[in-house]
Amino acid sequence: MAKLSSLDDLLVHELQDIYHAEGQILKALPKMTKAATHPQLKTAFEEHRVQTEGQVRRLEEVFKLLGLPAKGKKCEGMAGLIEEGKKVMEQDAEPAVLDAALIAAAQKVEHYEIASYGCVCTYAEMLGHDQVHELLGENLDEEETTDQRLTALAESVINPEAEEEGLESEEEEEASR
Repeated sequence: MAKLSSLDDLLVHELQDIYHAEGQILKALPKMTKAATHPQLKTAFEEHRVQTEGQVRRLEEVFKLLGLPAKGKKCEGMAGLIEEGKKVMEQDAEPAVLDAALIAAAQKVEHYEIASYGCVCTYAEMLGHDQVHELLGENLDEEETTDQRLTALAESVINPEAEEEGLESEEEEEASR
């Protein structure tokens, strides 16, 4: 790994990390969409896939503005989060409980992205890369909005349904005794 000698070096390093992370997310989202059972969650994951494609395009524009090739370096953090999400999808779970678990996995991803974009936005601003800062800020805003939408969906629909499934399971268990 090349030495990180400056904030510019760190900006590029982090951009390569998030670029690779976004690519991993693009591969994972169709699987999450397929695993989701609630139509609103399926829609949310599909909308986020389309949004992520736009974020990748913005990152490619950022690399171009910096005079660099758009290439990623393996993002181990995202790989771990996606592996966790994959294990969630393999669980034997009631549909709404699985959906609640998928939202939790997706929000872990969102929080990683929010942290990453927050850092690169700050670096770009400090370094006077105004256009880069603006593009990265758009990605950050979208990630924050997606996180808020997932929270709203979880709180208003998915988690109450998961709770209801749990109560029904307990009642069935008691009735079979």
